[in-house]
Amino acid sequence: MSSLSTHVLDAVRGTPATGVGVTLYAGDEVRGDGRTDGDGRIAALGSALTSGTYRLVFDTGAYFARLGVETFYPEVSITFAVTEERHYHVPLLLSPFAFSTYRGS
Repeated sequence: MSSLSTHVLDAVRGTPATGVGVTLYAGDEVRGDGRTDGDGRIAALGSALTSGTYRLVFDTGAYFARLGVETFYPEVSITFAVTEERHYHVPLLLSPFAFSTYRGS
């Protein structure tokens, strides 16, 4: 079975994005959820992931609202495929008007 972690960085402030709500879905089924810690991380999200397509949904609107910052993206959704048994890490680099991601390690 595979495992999953995530990390959110605020590119404008140059700091980890703390308190960002993140939900993991397999199809329409919620497989896990949590909030980023003081380092912008969730070390373990969901459990025992099997091969398939998953979606991470980041509540970026609430994060920026707490900061009093307008954002164009109230939510960021990243769909990815689990294809082999391993640890998957999905980082998110965030700003109010842009975001990027990659397959981490």
